[in-house]
Amino acid sequence: MSQGASQRGAAAVGHLNELSPIEASAVLYLRLWCEGPDAQAKINSDFRIGLGVERGDDAYAALSRLTQLIAQNGRRPLMRHALECQCIGADESCFATMIASAAENDHEDSMLLASVMVKATVASVAACLAFQVASALKCMTRSSEAMARSSSEPAPILH
Repeated sequence: MSQGASQRGAAAVGHLNELSPIEASAVLYLRLWCEGPDAQAKINSDFRIGLGVERGDDAYAALSRLTQLIAQNGRRPLMRHALECQCIGADESCFATMIASAAENDHEDSMLLASVMVKATVASVAACLAFQVASALKCMTRSSEAMARSSSEPAPILH
């Protein structure tokens, strides 16, 4: 594989602010997970806060398995941008779109995107894990949106 082909997944294809909350979360958690054990503990903490301990641990385990599966069975090395970078790379976009498709119960698109990222023998496993991660992110996104709405409503005037 040429160096150009191995770097292909890093090509900037958009910006984080152009993504839905679920897609942006998927990209940021992918980046964080790749940062190592301390960052992975932060992800687990986020999931526990957003979903409760048991469901949070399950969501973290699904994200970990999915990310490991992609890293170990990728069609080529997974490329990502730095955690603070506002650009999104092609691989990150594919990952985010796979998760977003799963969140919308679009099994075909999620499976298709999984097959773009990993070997065919594990694509169905990746798609299944994407559905688990998507479910968690969807729940966390709804919770944070509800909190944002309630905090932006004016407090009732008592006098």
